[in-house]
Amino acid sequence: YLLDNRFLPTTAQGLEALLQASAIPPPPTHFRDGGYLPESPVDPWGRPYLYERSGLGGIAHDYRIYTLGADGLPGGSGVDADVSNRHLVYLDYVSP
Repeated sequence: YLLDNRFLPTTAQGLEALLQASAIPPPPTHFRDGGYLPESPVDPWGRPYLYERSGLGGIAHDYRIYTLGADGLPGGSGVDADVSNRHLVYLDYVSP
């Protein structure tokens, strides 16, 4: 999506903008036939992943995809903990 359109979907457009061209501005300039995902991604508890994109100048490509954990509420620990793509860098430090 980023390579085709030179921007990421806005927070308002959400991950649904990867399935079909969003009617919420800004419209994608070169939306790929068939979209970018076969279906809306869901977390391990069957809820759609949440998505936020920063619209601040210079960091317009900064985004977060996350789940609110098993309880579906912000915060928590263990299986109830919020987990996002920003946690991926820590996987290098987890032993198998």
